[in-house]
Amino acid sequence: MATCFGCKEEIKDKMLEALNKSWHPEHFACKECKKRITENKFHESNGQPVCSKCYDSKVQAICASCRKMITEKVVKAMGKAWHLEHFICGGPCKQQLSGQTFFERNGKPYCTTDYERLYAPKCGGCKKAISEKAISALDGKWHKECFKCKLCKEPIGVDSKFRSDKDKQPICEKCGI
Repeated sequence: MATCFGCKEEIKDKMLEALNKSWHPEHFACKECKKRITENKFHESNGQPVCSKCYDSKVQAICASCRKMITEKVVKAMGKAWHLEHFICGGPCKQQLSGQTFFERNGKPYCTTDYERLYAPKCGGCKKAISEKAISALDGKWHKECFKCKLCKEPIGVDSKFRSDKDKQPICEKCGI
């Protein structure tokens, strides 16, 4: 005996089979508008039936890049839908980003490498991108391990006194205040 996917009760009389599930005919309904689906053509969304009207107006997605309807695999990111091949890095590499970590800037996705190269603040010591916590000092940002005395190369603690030279490089209290 089959159980209706819609009401979870046993099906004793008429049965409809769709989407690899069994239904009472009156419970085969659109997951969006909840109306019974009676036409032969219907759509599927997350394993549940959707009538053609709701599919056209609510479910099918328009690609944020090309503005065309997405009928196959869809990438949902940044509150938008994208064709798989159109969800790409906004930087020079243009690599596909589906399933990867990405950063958003001005409505565009960026891979980690391009984002850091183009937009991440650069360390006042090593000049490399800073993608984690940083020290703000001398009108710039610094990796914790890079904020050290220009003369003795010892790290300068967060609460330590220091001054800067003409190149805006830190000099510890011991070496020059």
